[in-house]
Amino acid sequence: MKNLPLVSICIPTFNGEKYILEALESAIAQTYTNLEIIISDDASTDNTLKCIKKIKQKTDIPIHIYHHRPSGIGANWNNCIKNASGEYIKFLFQDDILYPTCVEELVNVLTSDEKVGLVACKRSILVEGEASAETERWKSNFGNLQEGIELNTKESYTLDFAFLKDEKFIKNNKVGEPSTVLFSRALVKKVGLFREDLIQVLDIEFYYRILKHRKILIVDKELVAFRIHPAQATNVNKNKISKDYEKYYRLLYRNFFWYLDYKTQKKLIKRFHPIGKLYHYLRR
Repeated sequence: MKNLPLVSICIPTFNGEKYILEALESAIAQTYTNLEIIISDDASTDNTLKCIKKIKQKTDIPIHIYHHRPSGIGANWNNCIKNASGEYIKFLFQDDILYPTCVEELVNVLTSDEKVGLVACKRSILVEGEASAETERWKSNFGNLQEGIELNTKESYTLDFAFLKDEKFIKNNKVGEPSTVLFSRALVKKVGLFREDLIQVLDIEFYYRILKHRKILIVDKELVAFRIHPAQATNVNKNKISKDYEKYYRLLYRNFFWYLDYKTQKKLIKRFHPIGKLYHYLRR
C-alpha cells in the first residue's frame, strides 16, 4: 500500500498518559499502512511523551513529535497540520480510538469523488467510569449526531452548501468531532486552518468554510470510538462555552449570512446589526 497517498494521523496531546497508548495502538493497527503519525504536544507534565516513545519502538510507522508552546486548543490542532507531510489529514484525539479499517475506508470514499472536501464517519461512545444522569442526557442528545438527516444512499449522508440553511446545523455539530474526519491537506490552503480564537465550536466553523467550496460526506458506519470522561476538553471548557458561541454567531453574521435560513438571519440582524441592536435595546 506504499504507493497509495500518505495519510498523516494527527494527535494533539496534553497530559494524556491515561489513554494515549490505546489511541496510538489503534493508529498503528490500521489496515491502511502508508501512514505517518504527527504528535503536537502542549508541554505535557505527565508521562505522555514517555508513552509515545515506547510505542515508537514497536512500529515502523514514522512517529514525529513536535513540542508546542501552549496557546489554545486550535493552535495545537493547527500545529499538527503545519508539520504534516501527508496528502490527507486524519485527526485522532488522545482519548479516542480508530477502528482498524477507519483510515482505509475514509480514504477510499474521499478519493472517489472530487467534489467531496471532507469525509467523516459515525462513532461509537465509550463512557469512562460509571455513567451519570448527565452522561445519559449527553448520549441522548449527541449520541447520534446525524439524527434527523436522511441518508442519500444506503451507506452515507452528503452535505452541501444548501445544508447551511438548516437550523439543525446552526445549533449542533452534525458532522462529527475531529477524530471522525479526514480531509486533504490541500483543502486547508483553500479554506484556512482552524480558528484559534474559538474553543468549543472551532470544528463546526471549519466545516462551514468547507461547505462553501466542497461537499461533506458522512459514512453511515462507526469507524471511531469517542470517549466521554470528566477530564476531556468539552467538560473542562464548560464555563467558556457562552463566550465561544457569541464569537461563533458573530462569525456567522459576518461570513455566512447569505447562506443561512431567514429565521437565523433575522436573529443575527437583531443581535449584531446596528439597527437591530438599537431595536432590541428599545424593546427592553
